[in-house]
Amino acid sequence: MKYTPKSLCAGLLASVVIAGAAPVHAETYIVAVGAASNSLQGRSAARFAEELQERLGDADKVEFYADAQLGDEKELMQKLRLGTVQFTLISSIMTNVAPEFALFDMPFLVQDREHLKAIDKNLVRTELAPKAEAAGLHVISTWENGFRQITNSKKPINVPADLDGLKIRTPSSEWRVAMFKEWGANPTPMAFSEVFVALQTGTMDGQENPLTNIVGANFQEVQGYLSLTGHVYSPTYLTTGAGTWGKMSDDVKAIVGEVASEVQDWSLAQGEKADSELVDKVRAAGVEVNVADKAAFVAASAPIYEAFAAKVEGGDKLVGLAQGLAN
Repeated sequence: MKYTPKSLCAGLLASVVIAGAAPVHAETYIVAVGAASNSLQGRSAARFAEELQERLGDADKVEFYADAQLGDEKELMQKLRLGTVQFTLISSIMTNVAPEFALFDMPFLVQDREHLKAIDKNLVRTELAPKAEAAGLHVISTWENGFRQITNSKKPINVPADLDGLKIRTPSSEWRVAMFKEWGANPTPMAFSEVFVALQTGTMDGQENPLTNIVGANFQEVQGYLSLTGHVYSPTYLTTGAGTWGKMSDDVKAIVGEVASEVQDWSLAQGEKADSELVDKVRAAGVEVNVADKAAFVAASAPIYEAFAAKVEGGDKLVGLAQGLAN
């Protein structure tokens, strides 16, 4: 068939109509966490997934998994790099990505949640996030994990000496291990998903976590004492793979950023509310609750700050910047 200008236009129009009718490729975004689904981390991630799905609409699909269904934090971090999971929450093990993140392992550094938000805006995003980017991870936002408290099956912990010899589970963080060794305990890193059984069987005497994680994992069922130390404020970072982030359209990035900011405010408010409510829940389960001598713990923590300044390049500067953002 010989194309005249008229038939050529008709052919082009037909091809455009056919191309326009072709289905748009839908994306699937997997949000997965190692935390329990009823913990604040689990609920925050679920809220993020739900809001993200609503903003993206039916063209894309958001799937959510909790309770380490797709792996613990360490495994999920690797899946971010591979691009098989798009979003997860990484907490204490971020220090394994870049040593500067151990700033949040410094005892009694974060004063309150407004202080945390200031640190997120003026320090995490400018000083720490680029370190994660270089390691293949993109930090989107800093959310609530919470002020960490100590539980155990032996006795109340009032001063560091009360920890002497106790087997305490910690996350896989060299600074958390160093902290508890400095206080006299026998710390052992362990995946969060393994902690309940370790406490139940006596493999571990105790552990340290925010109240939302303690109650979310039902540790009050296998522990006799809760000591309110508030020794570390442990954030959790909404994180994606650097490669995944680089491939996202600007529109999707904007939506992710908006939802992440909203969930940050929600998670911090939920954490503050839980601080009082969950203590009552733990006490109602028959656990003895005491408020530790904070001054004694602060005094015993000076060597941790000295070691951080000596080992982490720019560590002293990071501590000074964070402390200067209080109030």
